[in-house]
Amino acid sequence: MTDLYGIDIEGIRFAKACGGNTHPDGESCVTLARIGEDAWAMGDSKRPHAEPLRFTTAELDAAGIDPVRFVLSA
Repeated sequence: MTDLYGIDIEGIRFAKACGGNTHPDGESCVTLARIGEDAWAMGDSKRPHAEPLRFTTAELDAAGIDPVRFVLSA
């Protein structure tokens, strides 16, 4: 298995999806980018400087996260 955190994500473009739930700071949104054949990075749009979490496609599937929602393909 590839070390997901060893993949360089410098310059990767993230897509954003919002869930419609709002709070005083605004709408909650997550960002997602494909960073490899079976690798994804997910971030928080409210904390753009925080290190994105990394997942495999199977892990995204298990969490019910569909890259198509971000206009990305698995």
